[in-house]
Amino acid sequence: MRVAMIGSGYVGLVSGACFADFGHDVVCVDVNAQRIEELKRGQIPIYEPGLDRLVADNAAAGRLSFTTDLAAAVRGAAAVFIAVGTPSRRGDGHADLSYVSAAAREIAQALGGYTVVVTKSTVPVGTGDMVEQIIRETRPDAEFSVVSNPEFLREGAAIEDFKRPDRVVVGADDDRAKAVMGELYRPLSLNAAPVLYTDRRTAELTKYAANAFLATKITFINEMADLCEQVGADVQLVARGIGMDKRIGAKFLNAGPGYGGSCFPKDTLALIRSAQDHGVSLRVVESVVAVNDARKTAMARKVVKACGGSVKGKTIALLGLTFKPNTDDMRDAPSIAIIDALQRAGATIVAHDPVGMEQAKAVLTGVTYATDAYDAAVGADALVLVTEWDAYRALDLPRLKQRMAAPVVVDLRNIYRTEELARHGFDHIRVGAKPRLRKAPEGGSY
Repeated sequence: MRVAMIGSGYVGLVSGACFADFGHDVVCVDVNAQRIEELKRGQIPIYEPGLDRLVADNAAAGRLSFTTDLAAAVRGAAAVFIAVGTPSRRGDGHADLSYVSAAAREIAQALGGYTVVVTKSTVPVGTGDMVEQIIRETRPDAEFSVVSNPEFLREGAAIEDFKRPDRVVVGADDDRAKAVMGELYRPLSLNAAPVLYTDRRTAELTKYAANAFLATKITFINEMADLCEQVGADVQLVARGIGMDKRIGAKFLNAGPGYGGSCFPKDTLALIRSAQDHGVSLRVVESVVAVNDARKTAMARKVVKACGGSVKGKTIALLGLTFKPNTDDMRDAPSIAIIDALQRAGATIVAHDPVGMEQAKAVLTGVTYATDAYDAAVGADALVLVTEWDAYRALDLPRLKQRMAAPVVVDLRNIYRTEELARHGFDHIRVGAKPRLRKAPEGGSY
């Protein structure tokens, strides 16, 4: 089946490459001519494990190509996916649908025979209606269907998520469109692909609801972590205890510095604004957003406390800059707020990230970048673990201590066992548990 993917960013490129790997003929389109030229040369603009190989293999096989010519890509395509950005609109938090609208107009002008136009971007309820209206107004003679097919890709595991999904949600209002979508996803299973067919609006809302629920789980366990620190409990054991309940589940119950990334922050805000437009107050989601925003600077205060109440004139080594491991995405990463607060408190920041430092340079100022964790630790008054990259999970602790000015580890991802760090003479300040210190601090908890 011939597929046109409008947008060659994260979602479009991963989806396009995976469809091509299924055997479909895929053309990825982007208005950014430089990006298209780089893709033609095999240069991948994002970091996603395995994506470079997947793109190269399918391009070499002739199933995946790249172009700036939207009209040529749309002509003859059975399905045209809209996979453009929907960032938060400046000032009000609504999803900016200008790229979706522009794509719909261009697609309309290029349509030939019957085509399924698929919204892959994360969009508010009713966006499919808008796309349909734009196409009908632009091309009253066009024969088409508009479908919602939201993505559920985790950065760092996107290829696996696409090829072995928990579910594929297809919001389609006619059988002809369902048949096309069923054929697209048929390679997922020899017998029955995990496809859930709904109406279009239900599919659109499902994506937002899923992200809001996961953001809520993260925020809930973070608040439990704060309580654990006050009462002397251990949040990791609490999380394990509640996660063993099948009604709750263990995923997204790892306490830490708060969520970030390209999805949760903007999607929770967009859901709130969409609900308000319809006269509905999503109080739980509103609280989640507020608590998460406050949490990042609270982690900076934890570092200040670990340094005796002041970081003025001190050097802080920070490990992990991206919002999660296995991505170079810095969007709304907790490290940004943490670094900003520490710098305002007078600290010097030396940071390292396995893949995210180039992206970090675009959003951070006044940061010195180290070659590895041990380079970052030289002369540091505290070492802060912000992102749980594999490279930080088994550090040489004696070597680390030897390089640091003070043996203080603020472990915001609970990577290390307290007993292990204590054995090597470190103060260990965790999230959601009493700190293990060489001597008791003055004043309250961390």
